[in-house]
Amino acid sequence: MTRSRAWALWLVIAGLLCSAPASAEVVVGVAVPRSGTVAGIGEQVLQGVQAAMKDANSRGGIAGEPIVLSVQDDGCEPGQAVEVAERFVQAGVRLVVGHVCSSASLAASDVYAANGVVMISPASNAARLTDRGLATIFRVSGREDDQGRLSATILAERFRDKKIAILYDDTPLSRSLADSTKANLNKIGQNEALFAAIVPGQTDDAALIKRLQAAGIEVVYYGGHYQEMGKLVRTAAELGYRPQWFGTSGIATKEFGTLAGAASNGVLMTFNPDLRRKPEAAAAVKALQADGIEPVGFVLYGYAAMQALVEAGNFAKSTDPKAIAATLHAERFNLVLGNVGFDQKGDVTAPGYVLYVWRDGAFTYAN
Repeated sequence: MTRSRAWALWLVIAGLLCSAPASAEVVVGVAVPRSGTVAGIGEQVLQGVQAAMKDANSRGGIAGEPIVLSVQDDGCEPGQAVEVAERFVQAGVRLVVGHVCSSASLAASDVYAANGVVMISPASNAARLTDRGLATIFRVSGREDDQGRLSATILAERFRDKKIAILYDDTPLSRSLADSTKANLNKIGQNEALFAAIVPGQTDDAALIKRLQAAGIEVVYYGGHYQEMGKLVRTAAELGYRPQWFGTSGIATKEFGTLAGAASNGVLMTFNPDLRRKPEAAAAVKALQADGIEPVGFVLYGYAAMQALVEAGNFAKSTDPKAIAATLHAERFNLVLGNVGFDQKGDVTAPGYVLYVWRDGAFTYAN
């Protein structure tokens, strides 16, 4: 073969290589708060999603296509969440794990539903998220009304003769949890001694503590996030006031224990079931721990959200969001949550909430 013919043959081969289609990938958007007041919870979710993606890709991805993640920070802010959702739509992303905060999920879900994007939240528990019946919106966490019913039952059973204060802040979720807890408590036949709002970052914690103490409050329920409750619990202890504190899923992160310090011991909290205890999650727990991640809080719920998308896509043999949404509604799947499905609203059929207690900077099931 002459040099000129060899060069011509090489050009042909190079052209074929350059024109060969790239291997297909399915992009999954991940919308979590990586800045702002609940960035710690966002990090938990992201760790779980990444671990689930790694496992799925080792098994062939979704319908034979490898998964890549597009991670966006919504700051737990509705406006920012809408911007993230619009960026995903413009980029052609049709499967999303997120958002975390209910206010962000509610805002972004309208964009996703209008554009046929499947969104599955690992943490948002606002009832309205799924009560609207949007066909492509799902969640793997419990609902606020379920959490409110459990909180009220615990308050009534354990603290019937105590003076109870119910506090909330200016976030939609906090007010909804407080309203639900109050309504269910009153329905049982017990009335709270105080129902009041606080403004995170602006309320004088010491003054609030003195107000609670002067009113003889023995149990304080707060429906907000870990930053404010951690400060309140610590400040109360410093002032010598030690009521029974009772929080929600908003404090299910180690940062609460850090903020409250030793005063966190004995704090009660309602939260999703601890998936580390489920045999179906054993392999995921082992893999996460091998990577130096202890799957507490929302880690395995992030894992479950990604896992649900993968299982539905593989069942449908498609990465099409319409097919995946229809499959999520119609079938049951073996996830780290157990064998579960999703109802017509998009709510997962797994159990909702259980009671925890904080001890030595961590939380575990209460008796």
